[in-house]
Amino acid sequence: MNNLNKDILLGTAIGDALGLPIQFLEREVVAKNPITTMEGLDQFNVPAGTWSDNTSLSFCLAESLCNGYDLNDIINKFTKWMYEDYWTPANETFDINYINYFTIVNLRNNGSPHVAGIDNKRGNRDGSLMRILPLVPYILNMEEENRFRIIKEISSLTYRHSRSILACIALCEFAIQYINLQSVEEAYQAMQQTILQLLKKEMFIEEDIPFKRLVSLSYEEFKAIELKDIRSTGYVIDTLEASLWCIFNTTSYKDAVLKAVNLGDDTDTVGAITGGLAGIIYGYDTIPSEWLEVLAKKDDIIELANKLDSIMK
Repeated sequence: MNNLNKDILLGTAIGDALGLPIQFLEREVVAKNPITTMEGLDQFNVPAGTWSDNTSLSFCLAESLCNGYDLNDIINKFTKWMYEDYWTPANETFDINYINYFTIVNLRNNGSPHVAGIDNKRGNRDGSLMRILPLVPYILNMEEENRFRIIKEISSLTYRHSRSILACIALCEFAIQYINLQSVEEAYQAMQQTILQLLKKEMFIEEDIPFKRLVSLSYEEFKAIELKDIRSTGYVIDTLEASLWCIFNTTSYKDAVLKAVNLGDDTDTVGAITGGLAGIIYGYDTIPSEWLEVLAKKDDIIELANKLDSIMK
């Protein structure tokens, strides 16, 4: 698997850590002093290399998969993160997404993993999209039906609306198709065909308008979307499109994540997802060493990735 888990986990954490210090700043503000390297975060008094809930929950999922696929175990890991500071960069939980808080409380109070998540159009934030990529190596060689079922179940722990689920499927399919085809353009085209087929199913039939741009534009057309028309608001479709756009318009890990975080607004999440994809495409060994040196719990992350590699081989 060529260190795929390391590519995803380190790639995600670095992108997240780059974006966290400017989280929620408007694009115009960020443009005046763009991010070029790791910085600390005065708001929470944390040093450079600190990552957020995007990465914490990604690592909870990754660690759970070390023991196989068990929704209850994933729930336990999420709950430990929120209540016991598990898989946090400095052993303290901070900056909790309010929907994640609400749904994890539901899960903790014996809510069913299949119905605890938010299921309304207004709740389609990027809270499940941000933590889904560590699933890719686990489902890589599965039949489509099983892949989609597992993605749906894991997204639904916090976000179970069809739009969030389909966005998670799109992201994972792009990653899987890239691994198989080794071409960003061909991976995008293959993902489009998958989403077009799923949009015909009853569960997703009302999602054709939100996904229209993603499935109707050619690779070159999507790549050519102007910056002003790429949004990074935290809405799940915006985040998915922004992450892919950053990948399409760069040719290195460094450039991809810097483009992502300098979009402004939900910088840590767009940075994390773009970082995970860029890790898959370029490899963790292309991440600037000065960024890795300050990454919180770097050795623990590498140990987790290696454990996953050994189990999945």
